[in-house]
Amino acid sequence: MTLPRWAWVTLLALAGCAVPHTPPAPPAPGLLQAPHLRLIGVAEISPGTEYGGTTLGGLSGIDYDAGRDEYLVISDARQPHVYTARLHYDARGLATPQFTGVHALLHESGQPFAPWWRPRAGMDRPDAEAVRWLPGAQAFLWTSEGDFGRDFGPQLRQARADGSPVRALPLPASFTPAKKRGPRRNGTLEGLALSPDGQSAWLAMELPWKQDGDEATPTSAGAPVRITQIDIASGRALRQIAYAPDPVPRTRRLPGPQINGVSEILADGPDHLLVLERDYSAGAGFGARLYRIDTRTGSDTLALDALTPANHRPAPKTLVADLAALGITPDNIEGMTWGAPLRDGARGSGCVLVFVSDDNFNPAQVTQFIAAEYLPLRGGLERCGTNGATL
Repeated sequence: MTLPRWAWVTLLALAGCAVPHTPPAPPAPGLLQAPHLRLIGVAEISPGTEYGGTTLGGLSGIDYDAGRDEYLVISDARQPHVYTARLHYDARGLATPQFTGVHALLHESGQPFAPWWRPRAGMDRPDAEAVRWLPGAQAFLWTSEGDFGRDFGPQLRQARADGSPVRALPLPASFTPAKKRGPRRNGTLEGLALSPDGQSAWLAMELPWKQDGDEATPTSAGAPVRITQIDIASGRALRQIAYAPDPVPRTRRLPGPQINGVSEILADGPDHLLVLERDYSAGAGFGARLYRIDTRTGSDTLALDALTPANHRPAPKTLVADLAALGITPDNIEGMTWGAPLRDGARGSGCVLVFVSDDNFNPAQVTQFIAAEYLPLRGGLERCGTNGATL
């Protein structure tokens, strides 16, 4: 989710009263640990940092390719693009990312996406959110939340490593927004996970569909969000599960939004997903919590037009960690991937999760990369990393 401009005003007002942002001092290794995560380190990029003719920011999704030992990071800039980067970490900490390339994402016509001030017929202006390498790491999938103002709903696209287009994948008709039905604006395809065999993908809405009920508040979890499995070759929907996010953890302190929803998902073996919930309350800041679900449990909601408590059972979820328990203050965490395993005698599993934040190109925020060792739940994690066939 990109925060609306009126929410930025609140953040900018806060920034005007604050001292310049200083990255936190690195914690002592191994001391900061949530139930199933151990912090490795945090690296931050200051607002306004330039790379390859672009301003680094808006980083909404991340994926790792072990063959290149390189990360793919997508930006929701007005002209969407992807970066490649290398991250270096060990049990003692995380170094500042080294960016190695940048490519503009192109429309299926082969042309750059038209800017909002000069729209082109038949072409949306994407709000890029998630990215996953396909097997072989020569092409990737990426999502857009849609361009509702011009009647474009959420999109799932395939592109080559250089950002050139391959195709737009069809989505079920139920994904099409309508006045009282379908996805909410700025609350659609935030999460994307690839199955370990690379044959199917899970697509996670950030917020409930309109007909399913209300959004979360500080006193209610609201309606569940839908997570849909699709066949990548055909785009055919295979299954859908309902996921119930938490209530908004903190009440806003200033006029503005108070939201909680799904910002990313990641495969943890063939039958489980890690689900990242991100929240924001005006004046109280951002938060993030990580859960694990079994995709075989809960009802298949694919054929249900509207969700009610009586007609389905959400997938049960187990808390992995609240990122605040790692002793950090998370920003707007939107991306998550398996990273390169630790190879220096760490005490845990050696499996690493890497998170990235979207600063909304807002000087009151910061781009964060967070690396944490994953200490799996009982019965979890068959091997480190299940980003399709890239690990």
